[in-house]
Amino acid sequence: MTDGTLKTTPLNAAHRALGARMVGFSGYDMPVQYEGVLAEHRWTREHAGLFDVSHMGQCKITGRDAVAQFERFVPGDYQALKAGKQKYSLLLNEQGGIIDDLMAGKPDHDGLFVVVNAGNKDEDFAFWRANLSGDATLSVLDDRALIAVQGPEAAEVMVAHEPVLAEFGFMDCARLMLFGVDCYVSRSGYTGEDGYEISVPAGDAERVWNTILQDARVKPIGLGARDSLRLEAGLPLHGHDIDPTTSPVEGALTFALSKSRKEAANFDGAERVLKDLAEGPARVRVGLHVKEGAPAREGAEIADADGAVIGRVTSGGPSPSLGKNIAMGYVPPSHAALGTALQVIVRGKPAAAEVVAMPFVAQRYHRKPK
Repeated sequence: MTDGTLKTTPLNAAHRALGARMVGFSGYDMPVQYEGVLAEHRWTREHAGLFDVSHMGQCKITGRDAVAQFERFVPGDYQALKAGKQKYSLLLNEQGGIIDDLMAGKPDHDGLFVVVNAGNKDEDFAFWRANLSGDATLSVLDDRALIAVQGPEAAEVMVAHEPVLAEFGFMDCARLMLFGVDCYVSRSGYTGEDGYEISVPAGDAERVWNTILQDARVKPIGLGARDSLRLEAGLPLHGHDIDPTTSPVEGALTFALSKSRKEAANFDGAERVLKDLAEGPARVRVGLHVKEGAPAREGAEIADADGAVIGRVTSGGPSPSLGKNIAMGYVPPSHAALGTALQVIVRGKPAAAEVVAMPFVAQRYHRKPK
């Protein structure tokens, strides 16, 4: 523990040895930056960034009924998911709100491997313990660290350590020996860039981290750049852009609703989700280009062209890649069309804004030809 309150990841000493500026995040002592957010952001977009995401929750759900039980609470089709694949999904409450967003996949033949957000993991695990039934068992993998390598040179970096990783496409996953230890590996990430996420035994995390950093194409990246990268990629942050009051339709996450599951309507919150799809939601998440003044941060009001407040910003800041201020927020569908002129209220002053497409910066995931 740090200062008697914050938890630490297995890489805490490694961050401090690199001179990281540490902050509290989701109950953990985490690196916000090493050499600076702007430099780290640009390095990841141009080369390969190394991220400690060990604060996130890792678990397995196993047993004959594991997938069927998991599907009670998510709108994704995991019965049809092939071995060696993972999928983004949403843990929903009975009102169709998003308890958490997550990644779940089949890296081996032993049920589902699931990664959830740090701030929600205790709630998620308690929810599954209370609600899974039949032959389905939750095992929390709190003895593992999680490392992400992201950027256009990430594949070359990792293939140098394990050639089979070149065969992975976006959302492929596997359990394999890597760096001499048992790892869960996926080709995915939260930056919009190509890359890998590697679950390693906690005791080997610092060795693996330092081994990857020996490559000149790799630099350590903190939470500051992780946030600006995911904002440019148009990816929501739970607890900010989506929360237990937000439906998947409001959150512009309808891609996570599998056709077969919508037809069966047999998951928590299906009634509200289907109603939002049929009738339209009361609000929707949009991307904004803030054309003047200071960045619009979380909580800033969004107004229509006449100055009437219609929504609020949930994430916002400067885009290092685009050289302009961007934001995400919620507005009524009547004001969500691309090109709609809006205003954001920053420090009490209105600034011109426009609804634009997301992602703000094109995602560069490595998708294999079909």
